[in-house]
Amino acid sequence: MRIKAPRTGETVIEDKVQGRVAVANEELDDFVLLRSDGNPTYMLAVVVDDFDMGITHVIRGDDHLNNAFRQLTVVRAMGWEEPAYAHIPLIHGPDGAKLSKRHGALGVDAYRDELGILPEALVNYLLRLGWGHGDDEIISRAQAIAWFDLDHVGKSPSRMDYKKLENLNGHYVREADDARLAKLVAPRLGVTAAQHAKLIAAMPEIKARAHNLNDLADGARFLFEQRPLTIEPAAAALLTPEARGHLAQARAALDALPEWTIGAIEGAVRAVADKAGLKLGKLAQPLRAALTGRTTSPGIFDVLLHLGRDESMGRISDQLEPSE
Repeated sequence: MRIKAPRTGETVIEDKVQGRVAVANEELDDFVLLRSDGNPTYMLAVVVDDFDMGITHVIRGDDHLNNAFRQLTVVRAMGWEEPAYAHIPLIHGPDGAKLSKRHGALGVDAYRDELGILPEALVNYLLRLGWGHGDDEIISRAQAIAWFDLDHVGKSPSRMDYKKLENLNGHYVREADDARLAKLVAPRLGVTAAQHAKLIAAMPEIKARAHNLNDLADGARFLFEQRPLTIEPAAAALLTPEARGHLAQARAALDALPEWTIGAIEGAVRAVADKAGLKLGKLAQPLRAALTGRTTSPGIFDVLLHLGRDESMGRISDQLEPSE
């Protein structure tokens, strides 16, 4: 069964985003409403479904704009109140072409599981892709609910910028509750319940430079490595015979501390560096290599604090020459 569409005049939609859009009725065909088996087509089903649910606004991608004219034909034929239409631009890839799998387009779960994006960051980013509120870039969900309107939705397609998304996510990572982040990161590290408190305690330093959950996991991994550590080549290059001599002095000074606090640790390490006539970095870098197996980590004093005295002493000892 087909609908008899008007043949003269035009069908006009006052779209809330695109503005006035008109199509000559002679371009609209008598499209099928019911198939030969009695099942309704999409064009009929979607209109009836919207009517049954009391839909007042149809907000969707502008690739459905052509469908709106046919659906409006059904609405008018039934004598129903016309919904407000708002056809928003699609998201394009960095090259300006329609976003597709070749751009690495992902489902929402992949942004979370594979890229380590927090939900509030993704919501904020997608909101700002096609809509704006002055110069505001950081927009909470509560603000989005209060501020959003169709008048400020842009007419032009937006381009997906993964770097900008990552930078925005870094803001939300730094603002997030440490216990929440630890809960999200723990499965990526295989952290046990007994180790969870250590992860939470170290989170303020780890999240300072992280842009996503993967960065957090990578930054926290040193806490749970088993001895002896696997030393990355760049870190191993820092462990020269001279550096090992300084490490031995640092180990002795640290092991003698009456209390294991950030202030006491910093004082001991600086005293060793001063006595050896070294800039702090010349001692901190081999210390970092011995303690984490890497050349990057949170601040060296925080690394020592969160590893604890026994683990720190053991890791330093592992990297000393046998004669030491």
